[in-house]
Amino acid sequence: QVQLVESGGGLVQPGGSLRLSCAVSGFTLDDYAIGWFRQAPGEEREGVSCINASDGGTFYADSVKGRFTISRDNAKNTVYLLMNSLKPEDTAVYSCVAGFRCGSGTIVILPSYSYDYWGQGTQVTVSS
Repeated sequence: QVQLVESGGGLVQPGGSLRLSCAVSGFTLDDYAIGWFRQAPGEEREGVSCINASDGGTFYADSVKGRFTISRDNAKNTVYLLMNSLKPEDTAVYSCVAGFRCGSGTIVILPSYSYDYWGQGTQVTVSS
């Protein structure tokens, strides 16, 4: 049974940091690319970051490049998203996803419907 379970969300002040975790079961990180999407109220879902299964290549949305870092621990079957220099506009529900690949051609992170499995999401709130 495939499961993705996120943790690590919470309330943080602007400029602060959080590390999200995505623990996967039912497959290994060699099998699927793992991405992070976020959705704020009234906003469209946005692909934030992704890490490829085959070579561990990483990809980021322009809005988070230089501030967020995605990584994985194959032994723990867990993917992390370290978020630094957080801004109020980073406030959203963050969900991890699993799919065949992160991107294609000039698209670095495929749309959300391209991914096969989703976690339940974790709330991140950036506010003073």
